Amino acid sequence: MRLLLVEDDLNLSRSLKIEFEHAGYAVDTAMDGQEAEFLGTTENYDIVILDLGLPKLSGLEVLRLWRQNQNNVPVIILTARDAWHEKVDGFKVGADDYLGKPFHTEELLARVEALLKRQHGVNKSGLSAPGIELNEEQQTLLINGQQPIELTAVEFRLLRYLMMNSGKVLSKAQLREHLYDNENEHDSNVIEVYINRLRSKLGKDLITTRRGQGYVFGKKM
Repeated sequence: MRLLLVEDDLNLSRSLKIEFEHAGYAVDTAMDGQEAEFLGTTENYDIVILDLGLPKLSGLEVLRLWRQNQNNVPVIILTARDAWHEKVDGFKVGADDYLGKPFHTEELLARVEALLKRQHGVNKSGLSAPGIELNEEQQTLLINGQQPIELTAVEFRLLRYLMMNSGKVLSKAQLREHLYDNENEHDSNVIEVYINRLRSKLGKDLITTRRGQGYVFGKKM
């Protein structure tokens, strides 16, 4: 999953980027509203964490512009703890959730995960398929209740995105856009390598190739 973090406090931005990368997200950052508006318009993100007090263009104006241009990316706004009016204004222009500063990173991570699962219609208890369970906290795979299988960072991100979009045809280009940040973009052919690695762990039937289209996660009916 690919996340845009918009925060002008450099130390906070750096620490949150590290935490989210450890949690299996590809993270791009923006330090001001103009850069944020541009990235959110030109790139495909699964979710945005948006501070409201930004230089050049306020977070509210960034969000307003996105929504006016039919950009419906899920957005969690960050506000001062006592700025209740900012929360109201944020919801009015299209925010999906908010968190007041200061906050615990664990709570922000939990809100991000919950919002993503709501957006994809996934049960909050976790990601699973018949005989298979993905442990998002440990980034491991459990098959038929046997010993957990370790996943690399990219394998985990790829499998999580496939499971979030179970039953949908996902092209190599789509997968690449949602697996890598701007600093670590890869050729879409690399996706095939990781698909084959997952098949070696899951079995060949769970990820189907649609020739000329992409891949579909889920058992055939």
